[in-house]
Amino acid sequence: MATATSLSTLFLLFLATVALVAARRDLVGDFLRLPSDSGNDDNVQGTRWAILFAGSNGYWNYRHQADICHAYQILRKGGLKEENIIVFMYDDIAFNWDNPRPGVIINKPDGGDVYEGVPKDYTGEDATAHNFYAALLGDKSALTGGSGKVVNSGPDDRIFIFYSDHGGPGVLGTPAGPYIYASDLVEVLKKKHASGTYKNLVFYLEACEAGSIFEGLLPEDINIYATTASNAEESSWGTYCPGEYPSPPPEYSTCLGDLYSVAWMEDSDRHNLRTESLHQQYKVVKDRTLAGGYYGSHVMQYGDVGFNKDNLFLYLGTDPANDNLTFVDENSLWSSSTAVNQRDADLVHFWHKFRKAPEGSPKKNEARKQVLEVMSHRMHIDDSVKLVGKLLFGFEKAPEVLNAVRPAGSALVDDWACLKTMVRTFETHCGSLSQYGMKHMRSFANICNVGIKKEQMAEASAQACVTIPASSWSSLQRGFSA
Repeated sequence: MATATSLSTLFLLFLATVALVAARRDLVGDFLRLPSDSGNDDNVQGTRWAILFAGSNGYWNYRHQADICHAYQILRKGGLKEENIIVFMYDDIAFNWDNPRPGVIINKPDGGDVYEGVPKDYTGEDATAHNFYAALLGDKSALTGGSGKVVNSGPDDRIFIFYSDHGGPGVLGTPAGPYIYASDLVEVLKKKHASGTYKNLVFYLEACEAGSIFEGLLPEDINIYATTASNAEESSWGTYCPGEYPSPPPEYSTCLGDLYSVAWMEDSDRHNLRTESLHQQYKVVKDRTLAGGYYGSHVMQYGDVGFNKDNLFLYLGTDPANDNLTFVDENSLWSSSTAVNQRDADLVHFWHKFRKAPEGSPKKNEARKQVLEVMSHRMHIDDSVKLVGKLLFGFEKAPEVLNAVRPAGSALVDDWACLKTMVRTFETHCGSLSQYGMKHMRSFANICNVGIKKEQMAEASAQACVTIPASSWSSLQRGFSA
């Protein structure tokens, strides 16, 4: 009888397996991926390319360059050649005087150095939106400085782009030169597609209001799949921050990573990417980044979501050390961690420095000055934008116009040239928005959407900002001029 029972159990298991195999095309691969289903090996047709872009500078933004360096190590372990990975970063963190480990960058509290070996393709003043576009399009003649490395891809190649920095509605920061505007970025992506020089392109985007870069703009038929750290209306989050859990080593005064970024990278570090799909990673990252709803943001998908069934191996390669690992329930792979709003991470850094400095010391006085400068700049920008709105629309109507949010799926603004003009006009009279002030981009977009002219904006900005407070916030928050 025992034998008959065993045979019956085996038969039922067999039937269940057959049913699962028959249905596996509909199971985009949340927890099971059969080895024969991956269809990927080291002889995949085409070449993998990658662009990694850290959009900030300043030690208080340590985490963005740490994210990019970590991503580089994942790609190199995955088998991508250095010549096929293009890195944009200001490169002022590793040897910054605030860095307690000179020449070393870490991306998690117990993590190793992720800076070693990272190529310096476009650093300092060469880390610009212009060079980013030229590198992606493979246009060496358009480059201004840097290593000259570009994505010289062909029709069978796959491209991975990872961006990490501050953002705002419709814009992304750069460490030097003008912003990356959503309309310009999407036009470059369309141009890349029209050139017929890639098979599929995957874009991972870490920034506040990151969804606004693609929402209503990115076509679904140009073989681009994008995920973003946040939707079009919310901030993204830094993690491994001083005073949070888990904290960085005690000698660090800054956040080590970003919540969305470390989620996809720590997932990639511990899995065989031959068998994990883009969709599986999206779900893992989405759950971790939302963090139970107490903080965090909503990870989004845009573009051609149909090829999120592709295995990550096609874009990131895979670490041979993980060849025998299988994808398991994500809840067993990471512990909860607290996070800090991206736009407040600089305050965490400056406050931590102030708190740790000896009372009465020059370091204490300098840290106090930095905190006050940052707060002064924030108040100036917030008050100036509000006053411009009141001058244009009146005290009662201004909040309604400035804070209006278009329906989901709609682009931020109808006339992107107008948005750029309004930002330049405001900054001419009121000073640089900086990484914090990018939060107000929706207000400038709404000013355009209701038909305000440049001359009206210039007059209102001049009245609102007769004099700019004398402080050195521009030196602290440089590199974000529109």
